Amino acid sequence: MPCELFQLGLERCIEDPPQALARRRFGLLCNHASVDAEYRPACEILATAFPGQLASIFSPQHGFWGEQQANMDETPHGVYEPLGIPLHSLYWQQRRPTEEMLDGLDCLVVDLQDVGTRVYTFLWTVSHCLEACADRDLPVVLLDRPNPLGGQVVEGPCVERGYESFVGRLAIPMRHGLTLGELALWVNQQIDSPASLEVVTMRGWRRTMLWPECTRVWLPTSPNMPRVESLLLYPGQVLLEGTNLSEGRGTTTPFELVGAPFINPYKLTRALESCQLPGLKPVPVQFRPTFDKWMGKSCGGVALRVTDPAAVRSYVSTVNLLACIRRLWPNDFEWLPPPYEYELEKMPIDILSGSSRFRETFASDRIDDAAEIEQLAAVDVARWAQRSADCRLYA
Repeated sequence: MPCELFQLGLERCIEDPPQALARRRFGLLCNHASVDAEYRPACEILATAFPGQLASIFSPQHGFWGEQQANMDETPHGVYEPLGIPLHSLYWQQRRPTEEMLDGLDCLVVDLQDVGTRVYTFLWTVSHCLEACADRDLPVVLLDRPNPLGGQVVEGPCVERGYESFVGRLAIPMRHGLTLGELALWVNQQIDSPASLEVVTMRGWRRTMLWPECTRVWLPTSPNMPRVESLLLYPGQVLLEGTNLSEGRGTTTPFELVGAPFINPYKLTRALESCQLPGLKPVPVQFRPTFDKWMGKSCGGVALRVTDPAAVRSYVSTVNLLACIRRLWPNDFEWLPPPYEYELEKMPIDILSGSSRFRETFASDRIDDAAEIEQLAAVDVARWAQRSADCRLYA
């Protein structure tokens, strides 16, 4: 049931301001989806609640307005016109706040809606901010928001040493089950000299809650996160970014599709009938992307229809999906080369999956072994729960 008493960290911050903001000039890391229940932007709410204190805004990947596409489609600096203050891009010439950007600030506030998946770069932008603020003894206040995938399910292996990147700077699972506030606490513990970090928690959020139970309309946090279904499928379907298969970019349902001109949709659908796709129903489709991979070409493939949101395990589903395509069209399926998200040498699929094991298994006969496929999606859930236990803020 929806929680009638649900409040965001932003709303609680206004109701009971943290001491760190008392008479201090602060910057705010946010974007267009950082709003309250009445769709008021966080920057304008905080500027009103703390007159004269909000000095600058910082934006993550996709820009403040969520205009830019993915994979190094950068956003320049600007000005937030309604308030007449600088708008610093942390996805342009640098991904970490510079000394000049932080000059004159007494505090940095973070209010971003995460999507619950390790490769979504908002978390790693926060990690760079924590490091930069730690270097300057600048306190950080994070206004927490829900993990739209809930706080119970964990999927996909952790990043292995040597495969760190801007889509995984530290060893966390693909679907991690933490809020951005909890993740920030955990990341901060990994920093040699951690920042002074305060998380303003939500009221009424429980780990069992998926996004619809939060009583809020989903606002796309980036161009290809338009629907709740996109979120549920993203932890697995993001692996397609390392392949020559379309993940549905350039359509109205990104990450709900997979396809390419060489795929027969009916043959693929039949092959998937014996695979493990929990909470999902594969349906044959033809689609024509308006941009990105296979732009303007008719792609055969499947649409993954969500039949049971709580049961969806998208990582193992996409592993099975990719294995089917690799077996059926071995001469057409390809891994894409770098660059990918500022990594110029390692294969995109390696930094997405967290190691070279995924790609190497697909290159061998082991891809025909169901146990091997299952192992590619495996994660030590108990170990992750133990490692993150003291950062969990919600029952």
